[in-house]
Amino acid sequence: YLQSETKLYNGSDKDVSASGGKLTKKESLKVQKKNYREEKKRATKELLSTITDPSVIVMADWLKIRGTLKSWTKLWCVLKPGVLLIYKTHKNGQWVGTVLLNACELIERPSKKDGFCFKLFHPLEQSIWAVKGPKGEAVGSITQPLPSSHLIFRAASESDGRCWMDALELALKCSSLLKRTMIREGKDDMSTVAVEKQNRFHLNLKLDHLKDPDLYSDKSDREGEQDHEESDPEAIEKSEESDSDTSERQDDSYIDLDPNEHLLETLYLEQSHEELGEAGEAAQTETVSEENKSLIWTLLKQVRPGMDLSKVVLPTFILEPRSFLDKLSDYYYHADFLSEAAIEENAYNRMKKVVKWYISGFYKKPKGLKKPYNPIIGETFRCMWLHPKTNSKTFYIAEQVSHHPPVSAFYVSNRKDGFCLSGSILAKSKFYGNSLSAILDGEARLTFLNRGEDYVMNMPYAHCKGILYGTMTLELGGQITIACEKTGYSAQLEFRLKPFLGSCDSVNQISGKIKLGKEVLATLEGHWDSEIFISDKKTGTVDTFWNPTSDLRQSRLTRCTVSSEEQGECESERLWQHVTRAINNKDQTEATNEKFILEEAQRKSARERKAKCEEWIPALFEQDPVTGEWHYRYADTRPWDPLNDLIQFEKDGCIQTKVRHRTPMVRSGSLISLSNQGPRRDNCKCQVGHPNRKPSATFHAVIALLPPPSLAPLLLRLCYNGCICCLMCHICLCVFTATTCQVAEPKRLLLGG
Repeated sequence: YLQSETKLYNGSDKDVSASGGKLTKKESLKVQKKNYREEKKRATKELLSTITDPSVIVMADWLKIRGTLKSWTKLWCVLKPGVLLIYKTHKNGQWVGTVLLNACELIERPSKKDGFCFKLFHPLEQSIWAVKGPKGEAVGSITQPLPSSHLIFRAASESDGRCWMDALELALKCSSLLKRTMIREGKDDMSTVAVEKQNRFHLNLKLDHLKDPDLYSDKSDREGEQDHEESDPEAIEKSEESDSDTSERQDDSYIDLDPNEHLLETLYLEQSHEELGEAGEAAQTETVSEENKSLIWTLLKQVRPGMDLSKVVLPTFILEPRSFLDKLSDYYYHADFLSEAAIEENAYNRMKKVVKWYISGFYKKPKGLKKPYNPIIGETFRCMWLHPKTNSKTFYIAEQVSHHPPVSAFYVSNRKDGFCLSGSILAKSKFYGNSLSAILDGEARLTFLNRGEDYVMNMPYAHCKGILYGTMTLELGGQITIACEKTGYSAQLEFRLKPFLGSCDSVNQISGKIKLGKEVLATLEGHWDSEIFISDKKTGTVDTFWNPTSDLRQSRLTRCTVSSEEQGECESERLWQHVTRAINNKDQTEATNEKFILEEAQRKSARERKAKCEEWIPALFEQDPVTGEWHYRYADTRPWDPLNDLIQFEKDGCIQTKVRHRTPMVRSGSLISLSNQGPRRDNCKCQVGHPNRKPSATFHAVIALLPPPSLAPLLLRLCYNGCICCLMCHICLCVFTATTCQVAEPKRLLLGG
């Protein structure tokens, strides 16, 4: 009897010890009533969270619904686990009604008309409607009257209808799993878990948000809870018999933390030295020695004007001792500008902050005329910046996903500050006799997570002149565009090359304009490595828009790189370490030899893959077969939830978020189908290794339990070494042994597992 009551108890041993180790019948009833009220509140909170969370959506589209008068109305339908929300418009503003799916049945309905019909109905002809709306609405928007016990839907095509049927079947199955049982295993008092131990937080980043007072509703609630413990038993009994609790703090069951659990994250170390370069032309010119001139002439004999230089082996004296993947990270030392832009309410000011951030990535220049290493296929680079103002981190992940053509893919994420950025760059180079141009062909997409805004931008090209005669000089040129389709704002910038007879003041010039549609709101003029002025067209005022002063340079975010002990063999710093050491020691012969060893190994690997008819599969990125765009495999673009999300971290190239409670979530589908993803790591971190074994008969039993084919890529994927992982609960089932894999972070099964 005592054992069953203990299971029903909420998990705090403190009150049990206070009663002498045993509960009387009266005390047991009080505990059960308290658990009953907390369970009821938590169930309500969880359902409301599912309904109101914009990231928890199974499907949303326009459907025609037949009313009681047998006429059809086109309404916006949003399917979530357990409920179907119906609106008059796609902006979710005019609520019509909410269908509770837990008591519904689904059936296809034949029809003479075009499209595809299906029916949701209550088998006992009872009401299928919720009493209130997602925001507490008591009365829905005015529309034609709808039946109370059933709804008939019509999709535009059979494929759309089948997809809705599959999604509804999934939502019907998931609705019962949203209900939580009251019988839970006991846990330690969560007051000891308010701050997770920081043994693995090598960056010494303060986790103030773990002990944030916002975890409680207000100060009086915390004080009320403390007074509640110190009050007499009679007062406790009276307060517990009231349906309204004095404590409205966040329910402990949402905190999925173990006080002894270590966070498995990558060890990052602060960058010790950074070379910025000076403003003006001096840092962009170089006088070539006689010895190196002979090397240039030897190189020029191999090329002709208009030729692509991607396959030409360049001498090491013009190399900057770091990889191109590292070079691309120069644009995020002022990522705090993006943090400010994400919370800026005015769309025009938001665009100005984005432009300011974009320009801030260019004033860091290597001394002299230098070119970074061409990355080797499969090469990766990771780094991170600390944001002291917001107590957050910006993570940068890059990988060379192709060698011919040379494509570099990258992903930047700071979910806490509300932005992420992804893109890919195809590096091209053209020789024009006395000059050559390095063209960065590709786009980057900046996303503000809380706003759903995408800012698409391209890159200028680098132009080097004076190869045969004159002083070798490097400049930036070309027109770039930053555009946000949602707001209609755009910016056009032009990087100007120095004219043939231009003065020193005409170096590094930039001009541009910020527009709303076709209307020019402001113009920009100045130098991208020094001062830029903005002129407002309406007011006529001219202000300083950008100026990399010494104070601003001191405010650059601190970059941290992966410690050498945790770097893989294909990570940039470790891969090029011998070449870098030789260049820093000014030993060009040794640098050339080490560079040749790496390049020859790459050629040999390419020949072997070609002989075996194998294609290179990147580890961290995957390509959209339709658009050709490269996307980060572990991208998480959900808005930051301060009540549930604790900290963002990275491990083995996978950017993850530590959460208090794993909520039901349908992530966007993988771009590669379930059948051809192959062995790779995923969030589940499976430790089972069977890379060369064939699935047993158990595999077919597992496949029989999978969702409908149209939804399988959304919910499941093959993770590391051939295990099926549910994306909603992150629990993995080994297809060889039919057992649950050992995961780094075991999660409670919520749904779909």
